[in-house]
Amino acid sequence: MEGMTMTRTRSCFCSSLPLQLQLPPTTTTTRMRMKSGTSHFRSRSVAVAVSVPPPTTTRMMSTCPPTPTTGRVDRSGRFSSPRSARELALLISYAACLQGTNPLLLFHRRLNAKRVPGFVFDKQLLLRYDHMSFASQPIHVATHQEEQHLIHQFDTDSAFEADVLSAPLKLVYTNFVLRFTREILEAVATGWNQRIHLINQVIPQRWKNEAPSKIIELCILHIAMAEITSKGTKHQIVINEAVDLAKRFCDGQAPRIINGCLRTFVKQQSEESRAEDISESEAIRLA
Repeated sequence: MEGMTMTRTRSCFCSSLPLQLQLPPTTTTTRMRMKSGTSHFRSRSVAVAVSVPPPTTTRMMSTCPPTPTTGRVDRSGRFSSPRSARELALLISYAACLQGTNPLLLFHRRLNAKRVPGFVFDKQLLLRYDHMSFASQPIHVATHQEEQHLIHQFDTDSAFEADVLSAPLKLVYTNFVLRFTREILEAVATGWNQRIHLINQVIPQRWKNEAPSKIIELCILHIAMAEITSKGTKHQIVINEAVDLAKRFCDGQAPRIINGCLRTFVKQQSEESRAEDISESEAIRLA
């Protein structure tokens, strides 16, 4: 019985952006398991490699259509949660790294982009969009028809999310979300170069060796660290949000690694702050 593996391609969102991530601003391709109905920043193209294992082998894929959500939109029918702001900030930051532009400039470019004459956006799509759609466990299918059905469902879900994420920002997000996104991106852009050093202290060596394929993961770290240090958001909230973004947009062990990296970062920041307080107290005592 036929088996299959699937790849998805990292690609730019709708963007144009050179903030140095110490990564080449080129698109890279990485292998990943099929996510739960999400197009993410990786393109919707799916490559299928077919092999012929023993007849008893079943195919393994992972998919789950978007589940309806109603608690994330306000009365105007637009996304209103902080989660949507962090996700949008990640979209913009990722695009910035790929195309080499300041993320804040890209954000304003998208925000003020002229609409195509006659464009109509169906806000009912936002009720189906799920910010909590994470990767599920691989599932088994016994027939080629099931396999093709799941691939078709995957493509349909990816196209649906692409429609939402590429729509004019003011039609999709509330003023609160857009303002919060801008504040996050300001913090990200302002301390980018300094943060690279901090990130290199906490990420595993293999991420340094594979940096071009870890752009999304590194952007999540930039956003989380920027929010902790600049916005003053409780680190527990920021870490949980970063882990959820990693579950949604990254592969394999990324959520666990990002959790560990951020906890190490918070511990280091706390120790440095404590050392500074002790030094100041000692200086005052000796004065």
